[in-house]
Amino acid sequence: MHIALDRIDIIVLALYGVILMLTGFYLNNKSKSNDADIFLGGKSLKWWQIGFSLFSANAGPTMLIGFAGIGFSQGVVGSNFEWLAWIFIMLLAMFFLPHYLATKVSTMPQFLRLRFGQKSYNFLIIYSLISILFVWLGSALYAGGLILSQIFNCSLMTAIIVITAIATSFTAVGGLKAVVRTGIFQSIIIILSSITLTYLGLREIGGVKSFVKAVPDNYWKLFRPASDPEYSWIAIVLGYPVVGIYYWCADQTIVQKVLAAKNIKQGQYGALFLAFLKIIMPLIFIFPGIMCYVLYKDTAQSDNAYMTLVENLMPHGLMGLCLAAIIAALIDTVSSALNSFSTVFTLDVVGRIKPMTVLANRKMGKWITVAAALMAIGVAYLFSRSGKGFFELTQGLVSILAPPLSVAFLAGIFWKRVGSRAIETVLYGGGAICLVVGLCHVLNYPYPGFWPHFLILSVYLFVGLCLVVVIMTLLTKPVPGGHTFPSILETNINAGHRTTKVWLWWLLLAVIMTIIYLSSAK
Repeated sequence: MHIALDRIDIIVLALYGVILMLTGFYLNNKSKSNDADIFLGGKSLKWWQIGFSLFSANAGPTMLIGFAGIGFSQGVVGSNFEWLAWIFIMLLAMFFLPHYLATKVSTMPQFLRLRFGQKSYNFLIIYSLISILFVWLGSALYAGGLILSQIFNCSLMTAIIVITAIATSFTAVGGLKAVVRTGIFQSIIIILSSITLTYLGLREIGGVKSFVKAVPDNYWKLFRPASDPEYSWIAIVLGYPVVGIYYWCADQTIVQKVLAAKNIKQGQYGALFLAFLKIIMPLIFIFPGIMCYVLYKDTAQSDNAYMTLVENLMPHGLMGLCLAAIIAALIDTVSSALNSFSTVFTLDVVGRIKPMTVLANRKMGKWITVAAALMAIGVAYLFSRSGKGFFELTQGLVSILAPPLSVAFLAGIFWKRVGSRAIETVLYGGGAICLVVGLCHVLNYPYPGFWPHFLILSVYLFVGLCLVVVIMTLLTKPVPGGHTFPSILETNINAGHRTTKVWLWWLLLAVIMTIIYLSSAK
């Protein structure tokens, strides 16, 4: 498909780009933050800042492509990935966050090092590089290629190479800050344009009643029968928690936002605010895909469902603004991932082998950025040849790579007796298995249909690694005097923070989500 742009769309695209860069560089020049504020913002964030920051980090172009795609092909079942998230956001706020603050850790690798030792820390560095390369860079480039190839009528690989070249130049010359500082602005535009698109889609279909009648009944089922080959209720209920625990409770990108809170109360309310925002996510990201199925099922495909709706329903001018925000956010995502890869590799890998000066680090970082970009193009090419939908690719990779870290962080938080040897076995042995299985799953090796659905596969891996931890821990004698890390119970007893009111808010959210699920079951 090719999106026909009007002159006003092109003008809006150009103006948006200019304003974006000027705003970003202006804010960058005005900023006087010192190094201590870079990672945790001086621990001064309020609850609403945390909530919106988490929302903008979680919502982006890859979500537009992936969620609209699963809406087009499967219906509302993909909403489970948003509407079940509140459970694990609650775990983060009420159990993990107090523990992280009590133990004074600032990063997730630091937690593993303090809890289980240097080898576990080393593993997370390596695993983080692989995760950035495949889950963030590869998927973002693939999503960007899908979008740009549809807008400018070029080949997928040409679009991927163009995005990589632009993002690499931003990162290598230090222009990343100009894009990062406007991330929330971009996300707001994406959200507003998605709300507009949902409204226009409903109007085109003829209203809510016509929309409901035009969609197959199985499209409205949040929980499908156990016999469903794709998204059975068993796969959702058992499989999603594996990735949910890691993504919401142990991923540095997410946890860093709540660690930057002014105090534990602000952090907990910030997470709560995000959990309430999750209620609207399927309505503006998955429903457009279902609407595309109703209106254009004969001409559209799952991976271009969102852009098909944009092309056919968005008025010119607003279409240009929508596309500009999507493209800018894509460049932001790729640039951020390249910067993360370069930072981790330069400081935590090269820097530990051979300490270098600041100038040498910067030079090395530029070369690593270019190398990472070239590798990411190869990963995106593998994705394009996998024959899988975008949502299945991205969620599948996260689900298969998550089990070792989910097990490690759960054990580190909730079971004081677990020692470093059991966790090292899970991380290195289980991590290697998950990487191999994940690669084979993406490439459909040895043949299509060999592997079970990625959610079921993640459950098998998670259960197997849990058994390894339990068996090795029970067969190992406890360390004399116990572990120096406090248990989760000790942390909450010593926290001295009253949580009655915030628990009541979580209860209200639980009631709302229960009503939503009961309505779907009718």
